[in-house]
Amino acid sequence: MPRRVSLPGASELFRPTLAPEQPATESPAASGPAASDPGSPDLRATAADRSDRGSGRVRHDEKITVYVSSDELLALERARLTLRAEHGMAVDRGRIVREAIAAAMADLADHGADSELIRRLSQP
Repeated sequence: MPRRVSLPGASELFRPTLAPEQPATESPAASGPAASDPGSPDLRATAADRSDRGSGRVRHDEKITVYVSSDELLALERARLTLRAEHGMAVDRGRIVREAIAAAMADLADHGADSELIRRLSQP
């Protein structure tokens, strides 16, 4: 006699990925004091918060697409390999990019008009 197998229903396969108490229209980064005050020290918390976690993997609810040149992508991949080979850190390119963003936001919050981000964006 064949064995019966129970398969999950559509509601189980296509369940929402956000917690019910978190509205899908508002990201966690879009609320709180940092959203209303770009100079808030809360912008600096992201890199420090992630560094305390085991593997550094964090679930992200938002996504952007960034186009880079082949030279920029190669530099990013070299940085990833350098972190692995010379520092024993197995991180993906996305994590490197998120940490670079966190560093740029912290520098902007700390130095304002004198930040590296403002300097680079002001260049022709």
